[in-house]
Amino acid sequence: MIVNDRIVTYIHSLEKANSDLLEEIERHAHADGVPIIRKEMESFLRVMIGMNKPKKILELGTAVAYSAILMSECCDAKIVTIENYEPRINQAKKNITKAQKEEVITLLEGDALEILEKMDEEFDFVFMDAAKAQYINFLPHVMRLLKKGGILVADNVLQEGDLIESKFATRRRDRTIHTRMREFMYEVKHNPQLETTIVPIGDGVTVSIRL
Repeated sequence: MIVNDRIVTYIHSLEKANSDLLEEIERHAHADGVPIIRKEMESFLRVMIGMNKPKKILELGTAVAYSAILMSECCDAKIVTIENYEPRINQAKKNITKAQKEEVITLLEGDALEILEKMDEEFDFVFMDAAKAQYINFLPHVMRLLKKGGILVADNVLQEGDLIESKFATRRRDRTIHTRMREFMYEVKHNPQLETTIVPIGDGVTVSIRL
């Protein structure tokens, strides 16, 4: 955990209930071991979307469409979301249909990098929550698609706090992810076209505005 467990538990105790469908999706996701956004991130997304009132949202990493449906309940926006893992795609489609959001949420199936390369429409809000080692590779495409004044939110950037550990203190399979995430965080902090802050909630979030 990045912050004290007791503080996280207290914050969670203050959260309002979600819609019945989101509560159902959350229960199934936890039971099936599907990663979805944390409670702190839910509140953060709601506030960011409420402040910025986006009309077009791009999400990288649909999973079972939990966050896409949550965002759709917060604003009057069209959402394009990308997922590559077939079992989750099937469940995401079912959840989008249950939520009656087929006209709002467009699910694109396939490798996010390949899909991004072919996209040319502009978005005013991007939520990045896909393969963490690919964030640095997603970024040039996101920069091309993000409107001036648009917002980029990237989740899980601090990797449970392990990002600051020596590579010898982390599992070998995590070393590449951590190296690439450090590259991503350096880039969003130093790119002259972005103004970025790092927020230590949940598993760590970067918030960038396209200048």
